[in-house]
Amino acid sequence: MPYLLLILTTLFWAGNFVLARAIHLDMQPFTLAFLRWALALLIIAPWWLPRAWKMRQTLKANLPVLAVQGILGVACFNTLVYFGVQYTQASNAMLMQSAVPLMILLLGALMFGERASGRQWLGVVLSLGGVMVLVSRGQLEVLTGFAFNEGDLWIFLAMLSWSLYTISLRWRPAVLDGLTFFGFSVLVGVVVLFPLMLWEQGGRFVVPTTEPFLLTVLYMAIFPSILSFLFWNLGVERLGAATAGLFIHLMPMFGLLLATVFLGESLGLYHLVGILLIFTGLYIAILAQSLRRLSKTT
Repeated sequence: MPYLLLILTTLFWAGNFVLARAIHLDMQPFTLAFLRWALALLIIAPWWLPRAWKMRQTLKANLPVLAVQGILGVACFNTLVYFGVQYTQASNAMLMQSAVPLMILLLGALMFGERASGRQWLGVVLSLGGVMVLVSRGQLEVLTGFAFNEGDLWIFLAMLSWSLYTISLRWRPAVLDGLTFFGFSVLVGVVVLFPLMLWEQGGRFVVPTTEPFLLTVLYMAIFPSILSFLFWNLGVERLGAATAGLFIHLMPMFGLLLATVFLGESLGLYHLVGILLIFTGLYIAILAQSLRRLSKTT
C-alpha cells in the first residue's frame, strides 16, 4: 500500500504541472496560487485548527523560522512554477525538478560545509549538465548568448526555493506534528499571497469562473496539496525517508506522458539527453550515499 500511495503522490504532482501549463493563457500566477492554497486551508481547517490552538505557544515561539519555511515552500515555490509554465513546456519544468535533490546537496555543502564524496559531486555535475541541456533546448548558442527561455529561469528559481525550504527543515520544531506544521505553512503562504493576488488583479478580487479554471483549482487543492501530503507522510513513515525519496523521480516520467497525451507536446532529442544525464547523476549520487551509510555500519 505505501508504494501505491507514493506512486499516486508523484502522479498528482505531475498533474499539477500539466494542468497549470494547460490553462497558462487564462492564468494569473498569484491568483492561481492563492486560490489553490486558500481552498486547501479551508478543507483541512476542521482538523488543523484544534491542533494549532493546542500548539499555539510553540508556533508563536518559532514564528520566524516557520514564516520563512511557509514563504519558501508554499508562497514562493508553487507561484514560481506557475510563472514558469506560462513560457516553457510542462515537460521541461518537470524534468528540471529532477535536479532538486542534487541542488540540495550542493547548497548543503556551500552553506553548512556538509561533506560530499567524489561520486556525489560527479552526480551533481552530470545532473546539472542535464538541466543545462533542457534550459538551452540542446542549443549551445543559447548558453553562450545567455538566451534562456524565461520560463526555464522561473522554474530554476522555483527549484532554488524548494531546495532552501528543504534545507531549512532542520530547524522545524520537533514537537510539531506533520499536519500542524503543514497547516501553518499553508496559512503563511495564503497571507503572503493575498496582497500579491490583489496587486495582480488591480486591487480587485475576481475569481475566473470558467469551468477548466475552477476544476484545475479544485484538483490542485485536493490532490497535489492535501492528498499528496498525507500519502507522502504515510509512505515515509512506512518505508523511511530515503526509500520514499526515490519515488520523486517518477514525476518526470508521469509528466512527460501526461504532457504528451493531454497537451500535445512533442519530445525532442534534447529531452532524452537531458533526462538521461539527470537520472545518471541522481543514480550516482544515491549510490554514493548508500555506500557511505553501508561503510558506517560495517
